Amino acid sequence: MRHKYDLLIFDWDGTLMDSIDQIVDCLAAAADDAGAPDLPVSTLRDIIGLGLREAMDALYPGEPEEMIDRLVERYRYHFVEQKRGSAELFPGVEAMLERLTGNGFQLAVATGKARVGLKRVFHETGYDRYFHASRCADETESKPHPKMVHELIAELNADPERTLMIGDTSYDMRMAENAGIEALAVSYGVHNCQQLKEHTPVACVNSVAELDAWLDMTAE
Repeated sequence: MRHKYDLLIFDWDGTLMDSIDQIVDCLAAAADDAGAPDLPVSTLRDIIGLGLREAMDALYPGEPEEMIDRLVERYRYHFVEQKRGSAELFPGVEAMLERLTGNGFQLAVATGKARVGLKRVFHETGYDRYFHASRCADETESKPHPKMVHELIAELNADPERTLMIGDTSYDMRMAENAGIEALAVSYGVHNCQQLKEHTPVACVNSVAELDAWLDMTAE
């Protein structure tokens, strides 16, 4: 069965993995360590999806470079070394990935995580078996720059017109816009459908079950 898309590029945090609370906790802990101002949870949530340095710059504009460096270092300490908090794939995601792989889709990840963070998740879970390629923010440009998408399309020799970006933030939607590909929004992560629809995704779904069903309906 042929589908409208050949390559599906997934965001990671908030789209496949339920890690938002973990990220917010580590951001708050990093700020406490560095002596940075406390920020509302809603503000911390809103930058999820950006690369770590870009996120810290957005949260603490005007802070000196030394403070940003300290915040980045303390976040990595809590998230990677201390493994503060825990996160799992959203219920239904693994079964969906199994089905998509079996149906012949190429799957990729484009994430604001650093490579060490994604590598750790892949190593601990074995989820890398589902993905043909991945890009992380510390090895290319951060979202919403289109470079992640362009590199994945080139690596997998994919057709941009048959490539779909799937994500939960406006950064994902804007990255797809900038790359000239279609995007599908999911509202169970960071941003709601109203925010996501400002960037004209092909649809906005509200659960993993809806996402799975929507992708299944793209058969031509």
